[in-house]
Amino acid sequence: MAKTKASLQEQAADILAGIGGPDNVVSMSHCATRLRFELADASAADKERLEANPKVMGAVPQGGSHYQVIIGGDVANVYNEIKALPEMRGAKQLSDADVKAQNRAKAKGKVPWLDAFFEYLSDSFRPILGVLLGASLVIAAAAVIDALGLVDFRAEVKTPTWQFVDAMWRSVFYFLPVMVAYNAGKKLRIDGWVPAAVMFALFTPEFTGLAEHPDAIVSQNALLGSEVARVTVFGAPMLLPEYGGNVFVPLIMAAIAALVYKGFQKLIPSAVHMVFVPFLTLLVMIPFTALVIGPLGYALGAWIGVGLAWLNGNAPFVFAILIPMLYPFLVPLGLHWPLNALMLVNIQTLGYDFIQGPMGAWNFACFGATAAVFAISLRDKDPLMRQTAGSALAAGLFGGISEPSLYGIHLRFKRIYPRMLVGCFAGGLTIAILGTPFGGVQTSAFVFTSLLTIPVFSPAWVYVIAIAVAFFTAFTIIFITDYRTPEEKAEALARRAAAEEEAQAEAEPETAAEPEPAAEPAPVPAAAPAATKEVLAPLAGASVAMDKLADAAFASGTLGHAVGITPQADHATVVAPVDGKVISVAKTGHAYGIKTADGVEVLVHIGIDTVKLKGEGFAPVAEKKQQIRAGEPLAEVDFASIIDAGVDPTVITTVVNSKTLAAVDDLAADTVAEGQPILGVTK
Repeated sequence: MAKTKASLQEQAADILAGIGGPDNVVSMSHCATRLRFELADASAADKERLEANPKVMGAVPQGGSHYQVIIGGDVANVYNEIKALPEMRGAKQLSDADVKAQNRAKAKGKVPWLDAFFEYLSDSFRPILGVLLGASLVIAAAAVIDALGLVDFRAEVKTPTWQFVDAMWRSVFYFLPVMVAYNAGKKLRIDGWVPAAVMFALFTPEFTGLAEHPDAIVSQNALLGSEVARVTVFGAPMLLPEYGGNVFVPLIMAAIAALVYKGFQKLIPSAVHMVFVPFLTLLVMIPFTALVIGPLGYALGAWIGVGLAWLNGNAPFVFAILIPMLYPFLVPLGLHWPLNALMLVNIQTLGYDFIQGPMGAWNFACFGATAAVFAISLRDKDPLMRQTAGSALAAGLFGGISEPSLYGIHLRFKRIYPRMLVGCFAGGLTIAILGTPFGGVQTSAFVFTSLLTIPVFSPAWVYVIAIAVAFFTAFTIIFITDYRTPEEKAEALARRAAAEEEAQAEAEPETAAEPEPAAEPAPVPAAAPAATKEVLAPLAGASVAMDKLADAAFASGTLGHAVGITPQADHATVVAPVDGKVISVAKTGHAYGIKTADGVEVLVHIGIDTVKLKGEGFAPVAEKKQQIRAGEPLAEVDFASIIDAGVDPTVITTVVNSKTLAAVDDLAADTVAEGQPILGVTK
């Protein structure tokens, strides 16, 4: 029977199993491209199994109990599918915020407030990456149409159609302060709509119309460094700068609003929190923001923008090279958000940004490195890396997103980064040399640096040459010198050989033809491996039907058709239930995967939740990659100690790839002896 393509639910279940199952997950969250796990036992995660999943671009241990699984643009769907799995519904988990709070508590003495600050910035922007990317692509399309002379997008008066197109992208950036305020409030564990409402107040016609009020005075303001209107409100002067697109104001305001909100929560009886806590917070924060935080936040962004503009104008070589050389180290740590915020501030206060151009040199050096890995994977016929690099390259070139490349490839192979940095330097140097007469490469829009957004940069020819130099420098160096160590290359070639052998083995039954009559007897070929028809009991005991198993992952059939055996003896040898190759051995000795010659994958899982025993009571005998016969020992197990630890000793045997087979049937009697058939397999 031909194998069917696994559904998203099956792939999600396989990721959960690869991470060690639901009981191993303390917390799970996701960002734009990655699933982030906090695990009870990081050693229980099976990196090979995870990276064999078609949805996974890479699996990256983060040290300690942290683990990241790189998915790419479909991460939210995969996250939701994992959360929806039956076995996850009863799982007790800490929230992502709880885990981060614990980590900060552990980091006392290691500048935890700085970690908290960057987390605050990151989590205030991360949820809106999708709409920012969408708006940037609308801007890019408009720039292309403008460059072709079809429509003048810089005209003072446009047709209603093209004015509406402006609204499609400007909505995101104009109301960006509201979005940031909402996310910042959620991050600080208050009602996100409260800081959002504070910012909305500064966008109402009543507030913006104050600049046209007869009492308004327009003058040059030293604080803001520009001409600005001023009115008197509550007896105090209120400055009226333009807040559309500003991110410093909501970030500062939300932090203060959280203190005010939580202060009122302590003072006001909980029965009336819903009414009075938001009301009083708005009553305090809207005037305070309009009178104090707004002008100061606006000024802060303007001052920083002017300072960076001075550096760009007076030391363009330093600036153009520094930005692309810094980003490869900032992005993996999430420390690039302050610079992204400054890009928005520059556009809002100066009318243009000069950081995104040099940043493009880093992005395209990153994509060039990924393209080299993709080219090598095509040359070496490495299907796993071809899929990983191909997906990451598409996300980069057309979406401007570097995380799939970084986490799926670059941080996994230590030879890549030094070579990629040469591309970053070459691209930055190109901008420094060619862009200096023009004040660097500038843009009046915030965009993700991809092929589609090239037209928004000026001078475009300088930008194109710079990103091409960055891309092809990184590509050429990595393609020539390879991205792998000799050991990693040998492993990849072995993986290709195994994939070709498996593909050939699967194709043979389908392509076999009727033998033609021979004139004389032909030599008898070596016998092919016998088809797997039965899975045998790995030990003696009382059988437990699949739906009666105490582990939801097995009971639901998510991990294949299974049967359990409650051991008879206090100490027993658990043996292989089939002939085959041992493809996985848990470091704790409690689980063994075996693949038969005809492709049936069987898992023997000794006990339920035994991963938490950390190997106590288990003496593994079989080793990974070992050829094993049915009845040969997998492990010596002290079941008495497992029971004393309060853990269920049931030994579960499951056909993991049941869904690719014609049928898997129960054969187990109420009590089974070692070696007695417990499951029937039909291919």
